[in-house]
Amino acid sequence: MNFDFSDEQKQLRDSARRFLEKQSPVAVVRRVLEGDEGYDKELWKGLAEMGFTGAAIPEEFGGAGLGHLELCVIAEELGRSLAPTPFSSSIYLAAEFLMAAGSEEQKAKYLPKLASGEWIGTFAFAEGVGEVTPDRIASGASQGKLSGTKVPVPDGEIADFAVVAANTGGSGVRSVSLFLVDLSGAGVTRTPVKTIDPSRKHARIAFDGAAAEPLGAAGEGWSILTNVLDRAAVLTAFEQVGGSDRALEMARDYALERIAFGRQIGSFQAIKHILADMYVSATLARSNCYWGAYALSTGSAELPEAAATARVSATQAFQHCSTNNIQVHGGMGFTWQFDCHLYYKRSNLLALNLGSLSQWENKLIERMRAGNSAKDAA
Repeated sequence: MNFDFSDEQKQLRDSARRFLEKQSPVAVVRRVLEGDEGYDKELWKGLAEMGFTGAAIPEEFGGAGLGHLELCVIAEELGRSLAPTPFSSSIYLAAEFLMAAGSEEQKAKYLPKLASGEWIGTFAFAEGVGEVTPDRIASGASQGKLSGTKVPVPDGEIADFAVVAANTGGSGVRSVSLFLVDLSGAGVTRTPVKTIDPSRKHARIAFDGAAAEPLGAAGEGWSILTNVLDRAAVLTAFEQVGGSDRALEMARDYALERIAFGRQIGSFQAIKHILADMYVSATLARSNCYWGAYALSTGSAELPEAAATARVSATQAFQHCSTNNIQVHGGMGFTWQFDCHLYYKRSNLLALNLGSLSQWENKLIERMRAGNSAKDAA
């Protein structure tokens, strides 16, 4: 079995890389990080014009109808460039929720707007520190009205709408359902939240009787969001692999350029070991991500395990590579002048998106045990 991408998909990756190298240089990332912009609007517009935002959205709903493999190669390049856009919130999450659970009317209303970049979407899930479980979702919805607070919400300050997970079981009963909420409507208050990576904005969103439209069947929200988070985990893992590779390249290039004691620092054994370890972790993560891409694109029953595997290994790789990139740069790597810290910030932000590393490690263990039990029973 060949897990590699096709020639056409590699061409798409090359096209995305050329576009992002031109339109999303580090200067753009720094401007968004240091300023009040929620994202780079010209870059977002360009991504939509290139058809990247609609890559996995069916043609009948305004997308390119390519598929998730193509979205994976685009995600890798977005991670490599640290693109300061709401791509993951809108496409990995909001669009996936609509494709998974939306009615035909909802798909026709929202997906074309997401594909064109006209609307920005997000997923409001967490309600504070700690793992999100059905028992910890306090936000409630009844008779088309939603109340509660979600924090942190990625791109929550700039999003046009949100998919919101809320309790519909009443007092003492937990039944999670999903809702679509217009974030510009009445009963919605948004407050910026500071994170380790200001180039990707987050917000606290308070709902006070906000109008909420059901998404999917009542009470089935947890099973829907578990499936969508697995999909998003694979796509996010590709962003992390892209960031890992770029951090490795930065470290390698600096090790070849920097001269100490009359020789390139890359010739010292300690530096060689660091670079070799970075390469191994990035390559292992890529291998696991390819399994995740296969499972995602084929609708395989292996997706839950493959997604958790990709998520764990890619998170470890990006954090490892971004940290050691700073180490190879030495004292200069800690300065604002160098770009190492940008990758370190993003690696730590992505490590918490969709749930922490330890949470995904626990999911992987549980899913592997379940799979082994099923095999033993058979």
